[in-house]
Amino acid sequence: MEAWKRALLAGSAGAAVIMFLKGKPTAGVILGGVGLATLASEYPDKFAEIRERLPEYVERGNTFLEVISRVGERLAEAAEHRGSTWYEALLRS
Repeated sequence: MEAWKRALLAGSAGAAVIMFLKGKPTAGVILGGVGLATLASEYPDKFAEIRERLPEYVERGNTFLEVISRVGERLAEAAEHRGSTWYEALLRS
């Protein structure tokens, strides 16, 4: 990768993070898009592969979020069933 592309990529990624942290998401998305476009111009084959596999990635992400959601629900149920006895036991210790 050429030096100017590296600089553009690093600058746009850094500026995107700064914009997101400052609460300016539109500018962050635009600057992030500049970085992605730079990467896509350098590695078009890799981006084509990612684009083809995108539905699979989305499905895996949804499955992961469902599992995390179920774990959170079970932890909340367990905390409800225990009531305040565990908290009282901590206070007595």
